Order: sequence, then structure tokens, then C-alpha cells
Amino acid sequence: IATMLEGRLQTQQRSSCNGRETSLSSSGFGMKLEAVTPFLGKYRPFVGRCCQTCTPKSWESLFHRSIMDLGFGSVILVKEENTRFRGWLVRRLCYFLWSLEQHIPSYQDAPQKIVESTGVQKILSGKAPGGAGEGQVSDHVKKEVQRILGHIQAPPRPFLLRLFSWALLRFLNCVFLNVQLHKGQMKMVHKAAQEGLPLVLLSTHKSLLDGILLPFVLLSQGLGVLRVAWDPHTCSPALRALLRNLGGLFMPPEASLSLDSSEGVLARTVVHAVMEQLLVSGQPLLIFLEEPPGAQGPRLSALGQAWLGLVVQAVQGGTVPDAMLVPVAITYDLVPDAPHEIHHASVPLGLWTGALAVLRSLMEPARVGSGPQSHCWDSLAYLIWPCPGQEYTVNARSCWGSRQTLEQLLQPIVLGQCTAVPDTEKEQEWTPVTGPLLALRAEDQFLVRRLSRHILNASVASSAVMSTAIMAALLLFKHQKVGCSFSWLTEETLLRGFDVGFSGQLRCLVQHTLTLLRAHVALLRVHPGDLLVVPRPGPGLTHLARLSAELLPAFLSEAVGACAVRGLLAGRVPPEGPWELQGVELLSQNELYRQILLLLHLLPQDLLLLQPCQSSYCYCQEVLDRLIQCGLLVAEETPGSRPACDTGRQRLSAKLLWKPSGDFTDSDSDDFEEAEGRYFRLSQQSRCPDFFLFLCRLLGPLLKAFAQAASFLHQGQLPDTESGYTEQLFQFLQATAKEDGTFECADPNLAISAVWTFRDLGVLQQTPSPAGPRLHLSPTFATRDNQDKLEQFIRQFICN
Repeated sequence: IATMLEGRLQTQQRSSCNGRETSLSSSGFGMKLEAVTPFLGKYRPFVGRCCQTCTPKSWESLFHRSIMDLGFGSVILVKEENTRFRGWLVRRLCYFLWSLEQHIPSYQDAPQKIVESTGVQKILSGKAPGGAGEGQVSDHVKKEVQRILGHIQAPPRPFLLRLFSWALLRFLNCVFLNVQLHKGQMKMVHKAAQEGLPLVLLSTHKSLLDGILLPFVLLSQGLGVLRVAWDPHTCSPALRALLRNLGGLFMPPEASLSLDSSEGVLARTVVHAVMEQLLVSGQPLLIFLEEPPGAQGPRLSALGQAWLGLVVQAVQGGTVPDAMLVPVAITYDLVPDAPHEIHHASVPLGLWTGALAVLRSLMEPARVGSGPQSHCWDSLAYLIWPCPGQEYTVNARSCWGSRQTLEQLLQPIVLGQCTAVPDTEKEQEWTPVTGPLLALRAEDQFLVRRLSRHILNASVASSAVMSTAIMAALLLFKHQKVGCSFSWLTEETLLRGFDVGFSGQLRCLVQHTLTLLRAHVALLRVHPGDLLVVPRPGPGLTHLARLSAELLPAFLSEAVGACAVRGLLAGRVPPEGPWELQGVELLSQNELYRQILLLLHLLPQDLLLLQPCQSSYCYCQEVLDRLIQCGLLVAEETPGSRPACDTGRQRLSAKLLWKPSGDFTDSDSDDFEEAEGRYFRLSQQSRCPDFFLFLCRLLGPLLKAFAQAASFLHQGQLPDTESGYTEQLFQFLQATAKEDGTFECADPNLAISAVWTFRDLGVLQQTPSPAGPRLHLSPTFATRDNQDKLEQFIRQFICN
């Protein structure tokens, strides 16, 4: 696998030259000093707008066009002007003086207010399940309440917070080049905070550093101490004690016990009282909607949904009139986590492990020895458009429709028993219900799941695309001229309304990005001024595939459409055939809709993160519109038919007079009956074949892993536990990767997604056993013929 940086190296030189590995500091680049900026003309994409369907009032009250022009600012750039003092000594002590001037309110009476709350008092008086008995107060119950309360939180200590802020500011300036925040988005959050409602920040989770970096950002912007809902399984007891004193919250393990357990009732009551007191006091809260980095399992966090359920329950119960929900997106060009050799995702992070990771981060530039700024990271934080939670819950209930399981939707089509796709949505939920969410009604649990998915969709859609993701995609997909392709892919990302987190001269950007990826690529100097970049096989390719997946949200609609077109052409044109031959085929709009729907049902919900208020058919039209806009599809005008652009003679049918809000699109093709006579062809422009292949390859690792999982069905040792069969499949993916080089598929998360998708599809079935649930092959797919049908169904969407 080789990728050539744009230069003067010719084909005959490449075949005869024997290069040796080199470093970027001693190599030049044969490329123009082209500037790469995050602007399209004079404008930079403004990301972070809330859903107009679910929160229309927020568009009127919190947004003004002037905030788009405020730009970004670095929160770690603290100078003399950021303090009240002036002088040469202030310039040397500005970090320390800045930390002393931060306003940190005191909440020392919070534990007493929690104990005096109505729910806890009912427990203590014995009037609620789990209490001490009618008319008596048990010392044991009092001690249990105090113990659970001490496990959840501790009053923040101002001196410790100031000391930690000073140390963190010095650390961030040593490790990061920039930690940028959009001033316009921050102005919207300040405006929302002035309404007197508590702020609930709902964030993505890219690094263990997120829970420390985001509170620092809000403290520096004058929003007070941010209370962070941490995952107790990721921290050691000593680290949990430190984080509690810094404002951390931890869910007690007893909260996940069954509904008839007295200990579970007591723990859930105390947690609910803590949340009520926190919201009433107006303290901002941070909840992570994604699982911790490195965790193998569902993408949406069960713990995050449990904390969000407490917020929804408090708002619905009238404890506070409303809460302002603020989606948050934080991105890094390289995730600054503890190295794998000293920390594993399943092992809690301890104080010494964290200190060692910090020390290694500070010493990394000195060890590499090519300039400290070449090895620092960049980070961007986006505080997206605040929206009232009450407004969303009212509007969300009107968008609920019928749903079916994946087995009901896809299994008959996979086996060839029918061809029509049911007109309903897919029901797929991988995140378990735990903690206080267990006590909510099924309707409220469904509301919390929809709300968390909707807000996570907004956060991911607002995340900046970093240079490492673009470079990883170019290296993984074997682009021959990285210099030109880097500029092209940056422009394509900006055209889709996504922000990028870098700017500068092309040569410097490529050099900086390759330096960050130096552990996963080999650099070979084959000619003066020319550099050969070779991705390292094995884990290096797997890591590049994970980085390139960050591009998928920007190109998801086009990638789904390209793979659906590939599936439609699979039975007509050989995959190796020329592009001109594939462009001859006519593609009807109804056939495109069907293929897109089939692929949408096959892909996991955790990957798609579609807005719950948007129907699948509405998304199909969006995919088709995107393919037309990017030039891959062109309308075919059949003789005697009305031109597709002629909208003047269209008649409004009765069906179009009133439609659900989720069915409105910007296209003129809402009436699917009129779509029967519309046809498209693949465009014959010179850039289309490469772009089509690029889009298909974005979904390639997942689809290839699914296809290999289908071929593994007759080899797997079943019955087995879910974790045991997943490990079998992962070992098979690794063995296959060593044979054909598809290391991008050898990912344990892809193996888990394949097993869970096959379980939902009815390929694998669960049966209870004394040792826990066990997987076995369903009778329907026990035959090799049906297994081959499943593999063929998946492979039709893969473009080799």
C-alpha cells in the first residue's frame, strides 16, 4: 500500500528507487505553498443549529445573525489583559492570578437540603418502600442515605478548584496548540443562562480528558462550576474522591437494582433528590451521551440516558419549569488518552496512571526532538444551540409512528420470500435500560432514548473534521496525490456545511498531520523533494480506519446512496466493468428508494444516528437529492414525458394537501406514485468514478465485516455466549485480514456490531441458561443456502 505526496516522482523512478525510512524534519515536499482555510469564499460554515421541527421556538428567541461573525477564540490563551492587574510580575503570574479571580459559588448546605427533600423524608419516615417502617426513624437508613449521598457527590472545594484550574491551564498550554471555542455559540449559551433556567450540557465523549476540559472551558467563560456525571467504572476509588471534590457526580451501583429491591428504591430516591437540588440551585450539569472511549458495546451510553432521564423526570414533575439542553461537540486531531500499554478501557483509570500519562504527554515533544509545536494537539469545542427540554418533549410525542423489528423488515427480503419493503420504521435499541431509568414508564423511557439520540445527532453533525481524519481517509483509500486530494476533500467537507479544525499552508498542514500519525505510517524518502507515505499494516491500518470514520457524518447521505446504487447495479453490470458501461443503465427512482431503504435497515442505528423526527422515506429523498447535487446522478428525460424541471403543470393531489411535518422535503418528489416514471443515470464526468469509489469505501469496513461474519456462520462454534462468539468472530476477522490485507475490518467494535445485527435479523437467537444467555444459530439460517443468501445480500452493497 503506497501513497505518493504530490511531487516530481515519475512512474519509472518509483519502480526503480529503493527508499529508506526518514523523518519529516529532514525531508522536503515538492508541492506548492497553497493556503488551506476553513472558509468557502468569505464565509465559514456555522454549525450547531437545533432541529427546527422539534424546537421551532429556539430559532426565534436565541439566534441572531450577528453571532455568526464573532469567530473563534482560544480559551487557553490567558494574558495580562485577562486579569485585573498590570505589570511585569503579572505577566509572569497571569495563570495564577486568573485562577484566583474565577467566581466559584459555594454550595455547602446542599447535603442538608437533599436530606430534607420530600422523597428522602418519606423514606426516613417509612411512608415509602425501602423506609424504616411507619412511625420510626432507623439509624441504619440514615447512615445508608448519608453513604449513598457521599458516593454520589461532595461539595466543591473552591481552593482545590482554583489550584486544579491553574495546573490544568499550564498543562493545556504545554500539550495543545489551541483549544478553540466559538464566541457566537458562547453568546447564545450566556443568553440562555440569563433566562434563569438550569443548563444541561449533553456531550459527545472522545477522550477521558473531556470531563476535565469542558468544566475548565465553562469556568473560564463565567458560567460557574460544571457538575460532571462521570462513569464510576472508568475511575479508581482515589480518582473518584478527587473528582467529587472538583464537582463530579457518580451514580451509585444500587440504583440499577430491581424495582422491588429496597436498596434500589433508596438509592434511586437519593439520586433523584440530588438532581432536583442541583437543578433548583441552577448549577450547570454535563452528561456524556456516548460510552467512554475504548469501550466495546453500544455507542449511546446507558449511564448518560439514566442521568438524562432524571432531568426529564424533574422537569415533568414540576421541580423546575424547564431546563435548557445544550448539545456539545468536542473534537481533537488526535485523542489525548493514556497509552494502551499503561491503561486499558476495561481497567479503571487511577491517579498514578493519569499522572504518568500527563508526564508522558509533556515529555513527548522533547523525546521526538523536532520542535514542540509539531507534536501538539488541537481541540475545538462547540456549545450548540440551546433548546428548551419541555418544548422538545411536547413536539417529540407527535412524531411517533409504527415500528417493526429488523427480523420483520429484512429477513423475508434476504431469503427471497418477498420484494416489497414494509412502510414502517426500524425498531433497534442496543443500549440497556439501567439505573433510575428503570423506574420510569415505558413511554418516558422511549422519550429519553429518542431525546438522547436526537441530541447526539446534533452534536456529531456539529463536530469539526480534523486534518488527521482527512489524511487517514486519503491514506486508507490509496489516493496517489495527497496534496491535491487534501485540498479537494477539505473543500468537499465545507460544501456540506461541516466545519474543519485547521488552516494554514498546505505543506505545513500535511507535515503536521503526518507527524501526528507517525506511529501508524512509514515515511520513505525516494527522491530529493519527494516523500513516499506507507501505512503500516496491522494495527496501523485499523487505527487509520477509525480516524477516517470521523468523515462519515459529513458524507453519510452520499455514501449510503453510492452503496445503494452499487447494489442496484450489482445484478446488471460486472463490478470490474468500465464506468461508461455502468452509466448506460437506467435507474428508476422507485428502485433507488428500495435499495436505500434496504441499506438503511441493514446499517446499525448507532452508526446512522438519524433524527427520530425524520422518517426513513424522507431520508431516502434526502439521499437522492444529495446524489443529484454532488453530480453523481443525472436525470434521464424519456421521450414524451414531462421534463423533471417542469413544475408549472403539476397538479396538487388530495394526498399532498395535508401531510405530517416529517414528510416535507425541499424536493418536488414527495408523491411516490409520480416517481415511477423518473429515471436517472450515473454521470460521465471525469471526477465521478473516483468520487463514487471514495463514497463506497467510507462504508466499506463495516459492510465487509458484516459479509465476513455471514461467511463465518458455518465455521463458528455455537452455541456460545455473546462475548465468546464475538471473540471467535474477531479472531476470524484478524485471520482474514492477514490473508487479504483488510485490516480495517479487524476491529472488535465491528465484530460486536455484526453479532448484534445478526441477532436482530434473526440469524442468531438467544436462549437462557444457568450461566447466562447463549447464542445459537436459528433454524432458518442453519442451511448453507440461506447463509449464502445473507452474504450475497450484504456483498451487493460493497464496491471492491
